[in-house]
Amino acid sequence: MSVNDWLVIAMFITFVGFLFTGIPVAYVLAGVGVLFAGVGYLSDQYLGTITGLDFLTLGLVVNRIYKIMDNWVLVALPMFIFMGLMLDRSGVAERMMRAMQELFGEVRGGLAVTVTVMGIVLAASTGIIGASVVLLGALSLPTMLNQGYNKGLATGTICGAGCLGILIPPSIMLVIMADQLTLSVGDLFMGAVFPGLILGALYIAYILAIAYLRPKDAPLPAERRPVNWHMLWDVLKSVIPPAGLILAVLGSIFVGITTPTEASGVGALGATLLAAYNRKLSFKVFRETLLATYNTTAYIFVIFLGATCFSLVLRELGGDQLVEELLTSLPGGPHGILAFTLGLVFLLGFLLDWIEITLIVLPLLAPVVTTLGFDISGYGVVSQPALIWFVMLVAVALQTSFLTPPVGFALFYLKGVCPPEVRLVDIYRGIVPFVVLQLLALVIVVLFPQLVIWLPAMAYGG
Repeated sequence: MSVNDWLVIAMFITFVGFLFTGIPVAYVLAGVGVLFAGVGYLSDQYLGTITGLDFLTLGLVVNRIYKIMDNWVLVALPMFIFMGLMLDRSGVAERMMRAMQELFGEVRGGLAVTVTVMGIVLAASTGIIGASVVLLGALSLPTMLNQGYNKGLATGTICGAGCLGILIPPSIMLVIMADQLTLSVGDLFMGAVFPGLILGALYIAYILAIAYLRPKDAPLPAERRPVNWHMLWDVLKSVIPPAGLILAVLGSIFVGITTPTEASGVGALGATLLAAYNRKLSFKVFRETLLATYNTTAYIFVIFLGATCFSLVLRELGGDQLVEELLTSLPGGPHGILAFTLGLVFLLGFLLDWIEITLIVLPLLAPVVTTLGFDISGYGVVSQPALIWFVMLVAVALQTSFLTPPVGFALFYLKGVCPPEVRLVDIYRGIVPFVVLQLLALVIVVLFPQLVIWLPAMAYGG
């Protein structure tokens, strides 16, 4: 192995080591990048090695940062974040939850099914994981516990449903993935529709199966009202506003009327109008939403900047070639390499947030997988279908990063709004079946790539 290879390995080890110190990950990324740029330069100067690193390396970081801030695709991030946070304060989700609770009251496990359906709707209209988990937990968990639901089933359902927003468009993760790999955001949005719906359907099927096999874990409410037209009308009135917003945002992208950046502006305006319609819009609400948007956007972009420094130094050292050599030397052929790659993403989800994996690991893995020769038809209209399919596999695998300890943010979001009798161990037990279901969804998408490619192909007239 060359000096550069050892430096690449040392970079990764140093990065993981500093993560356990509690230093913010953005500072770790930038600091390790600068540190190893210096190590490479000094080893060239005093040890006679040739690492290819010099002061120009850090100069290139400045140019990369400028390109990030000049990127129109990334303008969609704060707009989609604002849209989700404003909808969280508009009262739309609360109205839907209360109306749908009555609609599914006659179904055993109906309350958990309601939470999952609400998670799908919130995912397509907000995409903010923290807001979805907290909202679903605050509105439904006390009711589920009072009705006698098993704590694990209740908490696992809320965490699983709340995390669907990272996959179902408009997902900010897909926007970042598209930017990193120079793919169409619209292609990824359309490609994520069926995998997201399949995952939601698996959740519902599991809940209904548990309710049938173990009725005590998901009992019926003591007082039930029969379904009537008035109840159905209440549900429709609560669903139509967010459905209209979803149609305006995603529909305009899918049919080519707007770019994702323009559609994000439509979504932000639509969310504000919905809040005004529900009489929830005030100067205080608008100010709080803006501040929360600033905080979330700043958090994402500061990791962007740190990851830019880290990845540039890593690539200057030949890290991408080292990763390619390691992966292509694995046994099992293309499918063995794919299985190892997805397994690696799954395991990294225990330690890293999806942002770091998307910014650092995905650009290293994607070029390797696209050279493996997977024969996936793009129907003559979808460019790079194999890459789009692989990105969607990574997106499904990254669902687990929100549910697996110690970094699973959804677990701690929910714990913050849980009643005292719900312990963290109850949440850990509850999420295990939903992580298994996510892996099952991943296998389904691996076996049937056209679940990802068919919708963008039909949209382009294939």
